Amino acid sequence: MLENPDCGVDHHRVESREATLGTSRRGFLKIAALAGAAISVSGYAARADEIGFWAKDLTDQQLIDMYTTILRIRWHERTMADKMLTDPNYRGYNHFYAGQEAIATGVCAALRNAGGVMRADLIYSTHRPAGHALAKGVDLKKMVAEMDFRATGLNNGYAAEMHICDPEVGFMGADGMIGPGPVIATGSAFAVKARGSDQVVVNFGGDGTYATPHFHSTLNNAALLKLPFIYVLENNLYHQYAHYSYSCPMKDIADAARTYRIPGVVVDGQDMIQVYNAARTAVERARAGEGPTLIEAKTYRYYNHWGAPGAKPGELGAFGYDPLAISSFRPERELRDWMQRDPVNIARDILVAWKVIDRDKAEAIEAQVRQEVTDAFAWAAEQPLCKPEDGLKNVFFEGTVEARQFG
Repeated sequence: MLENPDCGVDHHRVESREATLGTSRRGFLKIAALAGAAISVSGYAARADEIGFWAKDLTDQQLIDMYTTILRIRWHERTMADKMLTDPNYRGYNHFYAGQEAIATGVCAALRNAGGVMRADLIYSTHRPAGHALAKGVDLKKMVAEMDFRATGLNNGYAAEMHICDPEVGFMGADGMIGPGPVIATGSAFAVKARGSDQVVVNFGGDGTYATPHFHSTLNNAALLKLPFIYVLENNLYHQYAHYSYSCPMKDIADAARTYRIPGVVVDGQDMIQVYNAARTAVERARAGEGPTLIEAKTYRYYNHWGAPGAKPGELGAFGYDPLAISSFRPERELRDWMQRDPVNIARDILVAWKVIDRDKAEAIEAQVRQEVTDAFAWAAEQPLCKPEDGLKNVFFEGTVEARQFG
């Protein structure tokens, strides 16, 4: 990303939050936007005043809802990790989203999340979908049941984690493959534009998607057709166990947007306000028919690539050895450093500084969310499991598949 010569801010080392918590909401947003949301289009660095400070218009209740969403995602992840570590009867599995909660929260807060597939804005997720689903409004209890293969789950136990979906809120589904998601998403964006809808389509992808052909063909076609499409790339530094620098020659993947002459935004993915401002700008641009935006959110995952190896019950994050990685793939101090800029703490500190809530209210909200998550897991544990033969249902649009025994 190019620096804005008018502000002299290093966009890659955002240190503005602690220095600005005592300022007004608008003053804080100006500095935050300058530091983390500069847009470059074909070598042009946009001024902050051209970006807009959308978060100044959020009501106190909207901000509280965003904070609640971050907490709901966090405690779902922590509770599920503990279940995987301690409950031998638990069948769920997960690619955990803990550490990245501000991205899903900030993006989905900028979207229209009700009205079904013909009205709501649509999002397409990844193999790490729980945070996106909850931020979009998917029912927590049904999602928890789905991930434990329960017949009364969100998708009747057929989807488990990596293929959950709920079109009623515009959550079009997770994708267990790395890369194809944005191609499907741009197909939806084309359909939206063809029928004259004002909907926006968002695709979430990881840093590993840059090295796939789908990433580039998606941006190319979206730019050519000026589709109402937003690519949110969550750069948590590692795809599985390899640093993203092994597959990407740029420090900022958002620089790739220059090739397609569309906005490329680098934003602090730990800060829901910065993410919201960038997402809202992209949404307004898409609704106005001005085409796609690529948002790269810098973030970090607290657990390993999959499951809970290296984690301990009751503790956030995975610090131990992951046998699937063959060797330790990231330094412990790197993880602890990122955890010092935790999205939950940042969100709470902002709301307290803006006098939306005080510390006691923040603790009360968190206690309420923890109870909600506990109740969801308890409810799911009482639901009936899917039957093995149910795996043969819905294989084809019509008809059934007969069970056969191979000897």
